[in-house]
Amino acid sequence: MDVFRQLKEFYWVERRNLFASIFCLICATALGLVYPNLLRILIDDVIKPRDFKLVPALSLTVVGVVALKGSLQFLSGLFGGRLGNRVAFRLRNACYTKLQSLSFQYYDTAKTGDLMSRLTADLEAVRNFIGFGFAQIFNMVLMVVFGASMMFSIHWQLTLITLVTMPALVLIALKFEKLIHPAFREMRQAMSHLTTAVQENITGVRTVKSFARESFEMDKFSARSDSYKQNQIAASGLWGKYFPVMELLSSLCAVILLVAGGTLVIRGSITLGQMVAFFSMLWYIIGPMWSMGFLINNFTQAKASGERLVELLNEYVHVKDVENAIVLDEKNVNGHIEFHNVTFNFADKAPAITNVNLDAKPGMVIGLLGATGSGKSTIIQLLMRAYNVKTGSITLDGTDIRDVSIESLRSQIATVFQETFLFSCSIRDNIGYAMKNVSMDEIIKAAKLSKAHDFIMELPEGYDTIVGERGMGLSGGQKQRIAIARALIKNPRILILDDATSAVDMETEHEIQAGFSELMAGRTTFIIAHRISSLRHADEIIVLDKGNVVQRGQHEQLIAKEGPYLDTYNIQYADRPSTANPNLQVERRVAQ
Repeated sequence: MDVFRQLKEFYWVERRNLFASIFCLICATALGLVYPNLLRILIDDVIKPRDFKLVPALSLTVVGVVALKGSLQFLSGLFGGRLGNRVAFRLRNACYTKLQSLSFQYYDTAKTGDLMSRLTADLEAVRNFIGFGFAQIFNMVLMVVFGASMMFSIHWQLTLITLVTMPALVLIALKFEKLIHPAFREMRQAMSHLTTAVQENITGVRTVKSFARESFEMDKFSARSDSYKQNQIAASGLWGKYFPVMELLSSLCAVILLVAGGTLVIRGSITLGQMVAFFSMLWYIIGPMWSMGFLINNFTQAKASGERLVELLNEYVHVKDVENAIVLDEKNVNGHIEFHNVTFNFADKAPAITNVNLDAKPGMVIGLLGATGSGKSTIIQLLMRAYNVKTGSITLDGTDIRDVSIESLRSQIATVFQETFLFSCSIRDNIGYAMKNVSMDEIIKAAKLSKAHDFIMELPEGYDTIVGERGMGLSGGQKQRIAIARALIKNPRILILDDATSAVDMETEHEIQAGFSELMAGRTTFIIAHRISSLRHADEIIVLDKGNVVQRGQHEQLIAKEGPYLDTYNIQYADRPSTANPNLQVERRVAQ
């Protein structure tokens, strides 16, 4: 029960519903004991002496007991349902809140399908058990205790003889639970893998179809589906092995009672009415025993699901606010960024950047250039505190960003990522996503700066056009321009453009950068780009190679000396003799 102890905070606040459900269940269970006594009275005091004056009273009693028991069972279910749904509501919100607080490091390895499975199937299993399963287990215990107590009050020797197989039944049930729990844990994991396969296939359906890999995806899904099927078969095998034995032991109790109880009736040790009442109470006990396996099944499923939810809730948050973190006053933020001997490496990997020093004064434009994996994006991620600096420090206006609250730090930064993400909502809502209250005029102004206004107005519903999932239905350049508008509307002190114009043509890039020049005024800007044209106007260009700064300076300074920057420049402008390096032109003529 350790899993449910860890989840106590979610259901203990609803203990009134829990106790009300249990109380109603206790009363309903206790009323169930009235039936055997009514049978005893009917046989011994009415039928045998043929005194039928009690029949109306007995009939009305039965009707009253049935109505009252039914009402109590309804109330028990009502309180249990209310308990389960409220617990699920709190637990779902807690899991979602946890997902929002987890750092980039967690999402580097997390799988969307697995997380979706936890927030749906696993949470539903926990809800059902807390709302109804726990009460059913408690009800089973009550029925056994109450029934056995009544049987002992009638004839304790016959009770001991009749229930002789109960210890064996309990031992087998406990063994079944021990074996079925790992099976359900594996089943939940297999379902998670299956969900992940479906999610990845739907998200990447265009890639699948463009490479004609439908058969490969079907085989992959079939393999994971087969794994889930095998887990289901293994669990069913355990059911098939243990349930017949449990039912046999339960039924033996009835056989023993008929033999031993019948003998006592013949001898006159007990009356026929007591024998019938005894038999009725035995089934009162056997019924819960038969359902023990199903209750254990529900418990183990909920336990396996609860473990996955607790694992998520207990996941370590690598990047979080320090105690008494500084909340930035946006009116007093200048945007002066400094890197002091910053070295960082991802888990179990070589350093992504080494001894990086950088001084970006307010209003400066810093360009980052380098091959894939050179550390450009790592610098930006550290600035945003996607990861914590391990060696060295990063300061904003002289304050270490690790001492600043994450929310207030990121509220001063607007980022346009190379991989554009749009939400399944209107274009207007996508552009205004970064702001709580934004006017239509501000949205249109940002769209015009990003050169998105014209194509938006050509759409059937303009700014109210609903884009598909992840921006499906728009071209890469259109999505990127909307993402740029989303960043521009934030009016940040620090602007980060991570290859933001990679999906647009050169002419549109020039137009967008003309809009950037207006926005960059007075703001610290970091530009990651592979095109020299995007960086040549930067106040300082930093060239990275394998995490090390190999060159730095302005465009004119870097182009005047040999190095990676000049090599990149010559490659990109090789077809433009008027702009290529003159020394390179001479070398080419000599080579010819």
